[in-house]
Amino acid sequence: MQPAQIIVLAAPLFVALIALEFWLGLRRGRNTYRLNDALSSLSLGLMSQLVGGLTKLFTLGVYLWVYEHWAWFPQLSAASVWVWVAALLLYDFLYYWHHRFGHTSALFWAAHAVHHQSEDYNLSTALRQTSSGWVAGWIFYLPMAVIGFPPLVFVSVGLIDLLYQYWVHTQQIGRLGWFDRWFCSPSNHRVHHAVNDAYLDRNYGGIFIFWDRLFGSFQEELDAQPCVYGTRDALRSWNPWVANWHVYGQLLRKTSSVPGLINKLRVWWEPAHWQPAGQESRAHPPFDPYAQQRFDPPLPPQRAWLAVLLFLLMLAVTMVLLWNSHLLSVWQQLASLALVGLGLWAVAWLCSAPISDRIDHSPAAQRKC
Repeated sequence: MQPAQIIVLAAPLFVALIALEFWLGLRRGRNTYRLNDALSSLSLGLMSQLVGGLTKLFTLGVYLWVYEHWAWFPQLSAASVWVWVAALLLYDFLYYWHHRFGHTSALFWAAHAVHHQSEDYNLSTALRQTSSGWVAGWIFYLPMAVIGFPPLVFVSVGLIDLLYQYWVHTQQIGRLGWFDRWFCSPSNHRVHHAVNDAYLDRNYGGIFIFWDRLFGSFQEELDAQPCVYGTRDALRSWNPWVANWHVYGQLLRKTSSVPGLINKLRVWWEPAHWQPAGQESRAHPPFDPYAQQRFDPPLPPQRAWLAVLLFLLMLAVTMVLLWNSHLLSVWQQLASLALVGLGLWAVAWLCSAPISDRIDHSPAAQRKC
């Protein structure tokens, strides 16, 4: 069975858990969902899966080539339990570093930022994934090919690591005692998504949190500092194309403005807010997370219903395409991506009020822009 088909089979469970979380939030008086934000996150998830079907020929192809030509221990067998256990541990270790660079190096943040742009935190946020991770993220996992882990094992443990992280994107589960000390949990991952100073760039582990404890990036959730979600450079758009391009555009503009070739290269390697010596005045001023105004343009009922219906249509089309992706040519997959991408753009447009209705002229909003 293809990985994309596993995602299709898991989709009903994803939807059921989102419905359960939404119901629990309403019952407890702590609803964490907004329709516009949830549709935006889910749309980005659909785009990511379609792009992944196209780019796996490259990313998995690189892994296969390295495995076939450079593997130290090609005799490692997928029939051995210890190979699977070791592969999962190693994958999660490499994921930790991939994730950490995704926050500390602008090139990798440009892709990973998509996952953090939601100013809500719920199970739909887990499905908010980038469409550009294939550009450089594959580099981190080549050690598994060099060691000799079979491609089947590599793909499978990667899928396990990804699916595990779905359930931790919730505010409806509190602290879990000893579990929080060893594993990525809802409490630990809420910290990771928060923009508070105390929480920023912490808790990178995928399944295991002891990597963070080992490498000094762990931070527990504090009762005195409620988590504020999103990114410090707020997206302020529901458009999935804008979401994927947003940080790359910022970096390209910065690259053109900084002097010297070395500085232009450093723009992509250093953290996203890095400025060359002498230009630190352009750095961002002190950030107050509790002064954040969430992007929340009004959504009239008629537009809401149309957005939901159109999204459900795009969801159905995407599920059919993913199930049959291994049978489609590259050109057919590109055409499918363009079709669904256009539909998802229309969903975003429906979720956005006319510009004149959503311009915020308050001083706080002007400071954010």
